[in-house]
Amino acid sequence: MKKIFKVLVLCTGNSARSILGEMLFKHLGKGHIEAWSAGSKPGGVVNPMAIETLQKHGVPCEGARSKSWDEFAVPPAPSHKGIPVPITFDFIFTVCGNAAQETCPVWPGHPATAHWGISDPAHVEPIEARRKAFEEAYQSLKKRIEAFVALPLERMSRDEILAAARRIHTGD
Repeated sequence: MKKIFKVLVLCTGNSARSILGEMLFKHLGKGHIEAWSAGSKPGGVVNPMAIETLQKHGVPCEGARSKSWDEFAVPPAPSHKGIPVPITFDFIFTVCGNAAQETCPVWPGHPATAHWGISDPAHVEPIEARRKAFEEAYQSLKKRIEAFVALPLERMSRDEILAAARRIHTGD
């Protein structure tokens, strides 16, 4: 039985790039990867153009929602009854420069982290240029995620996976 890897995709607002990443990891991971996304300062609303872009490519986006990374951090008192056990992630990807520079919460299991910077399509004007920017963000993430999920993750060390994730980002 194959191991199921858990991925968290982070951005500041959790409305566009990280949502694209979450849904692409779920879709392209084909049950081998479970994915979530979150933001350090979530806007609370998923950008409609992110949903439009995913739907255009046939990527399911049920359950997409903008949420805080606090939902996934270690609870301050994990021994209290009724507090859900936090998810132990294998990998965390930041997709915006702001989130990559912020002090992150403590993540259970100390997952491997990599930065895959993607330009923010959410505020591009006019609307047709924004649509094109979302498509470019989608394609950049899709290319990286396809390469990542094709890796023999079960046979790789943490350091090998991190090195591969960095090579994927830089295109080497």
